[in-house]
Amino acid sequence: MTTILFILVALLVFGVLIAVHELGHFLAAKLCGVQVNEFSIGMGPAIWKKDTEETQYSLRLLPIGGYCAMEGESEESDSPRALMKQGFWKKLLIFVAGSAMNFLTGVLIIAILYAGAAAFYVDEVAGFAEGFPHEGENGLMVGDRFYSIDGYRTYMAGDASLYLTYNDGRGMDLVVLRDGKKVVLNDFPMYRDDYTGNDGSTYRGFGLYVGRAKVTANFGVRLKYVWYTALDFVQMVRFSLVQMITGDAGMDDIGGPVAIVGTITQAGTQAETPRAAADNILFIAALIAINLSVMNLLPIPALDGGHILFLVLDAIAYKLFQKKIPEKFEMAVTSAFLVLLLIFMAVVAVNDVRKLFG
Repeated sequence: MTTILFILVALLVFGVLIAVHELGHFLAAKLCGVQVNEFSIGMGPAIWKKDTEETQYSLRLLPIGGYCAMEGESEESDSPRALMKQGFWKKLLIFVAGSAMNFLTGVLIIAILYAGAAAFYVDEVAGFAEGFPHEGENGLMVGDRFYSIDGYRTYMAGDASLYLTYNDGRGMDLVVLRDGKKVVLNDFPMYRDDYTGNDGSTYRGFGLYVGRAKVTANFGVRLKYVWYTALDFVQMVRFSLVQMITGDAGMDDIGGPVAIVGTITQAGTQAETPRAAADNILFIAALIAINLSVMNLLPIPALDGGHILFLVLDAIAYKLFQKKIPEKFEMAVTSAFLVLLLIFMAVVAVNDVRKLFG
């Protein structure tokens, strides 16, 4: 029963975040004077409807999202209030608004979770294996706090170990904080080698021990780490995409809705108290919200970022050639990519199920 409950909670989290995304588009469209034909919370058969002079508001049976149907969004329209009849800045605001709402929702959830935090933890150099060749003022020292590794900021505890793990072992760019000042170690010749651990066993690594330093929280520190956590989530999207492009991550490393539902369920069922379960689920919800925000802004047709891409290309084409990209062309490309996106999502879902039962 508990597992089923957390599965339902996970589905509700998805539904709320998608509905929040569509709410962003809806509010921006209304602000810009665009005609909204329907705003729906939920999908499937309608269980409640209210018609106004312009917009139909509906509540639908399945709490797994929603939509904001704007005039001229997916078909040609002669209405002056159609989406595609609007100017550059109005359309840009409408396209960005959904992701902005998801991002703000994630930040708000993090702020709620951190409201009573007494301290935060960051990664620091805790020690070195015997024979580590770069200890000292011109290298690394115990107590140095990691600031960035290979261009990735280390905002929160655990970041340093992650980025060290994915380093190619042929040197790295490091920035550490020492006595409050940045120490920059570009092209630092720190390579993987064989070291003896504290238990006497031999391991291959950098010979560096990562520990955690405590940062006592006050109101200002809490605000700073709310923002740091949000930026950390954004950076993780960038990091994951880079790993996919370089081939360091494959299909087995990609998690779709099924995997996320499983993660939320596991986070809830393994928590020792209901409060801990709620905190775990809210933290994952914040991560998903900000991931949705960033992913939707990728310049891929069928996503908000694709609409923005066409908007910019259209403006450039008009500036250079006094002609705009035909709406039919954009709709055809978007439809094609939507099919590819649905196929990709289906493949990811099948892979998730395989891993779940394999």
